[in-house]
Amino acid sequence: MIPETAKKLLPLVNTKKIQDALLVYALERIEFVHRQLEIATSWDEVKELQGQAKEARRLLTLKDEVEQKSREK
Repeated sequence: MIPETAKKLLPLVNTKKIQDALLVYALERIEFVHRQLEIATSWDEVKELQGQAKEARRLLTLKDEVEQKSREK
């Protein structure tokens, strides 16, 4: 993430109500993807779902990433 994008995302991660909602969404999404992995029938489907889970998990650390990158020049 480039610092300019991180600065634009600061209001998203620094507003408690929004950050809490984002975390709830991420956790629900991860749970859903895990259920889908249990019933996946092909390796292509498994790989796609793994990617979805990885991106959902990134939402859990978005605040840290945004705060770190926004301090860069």
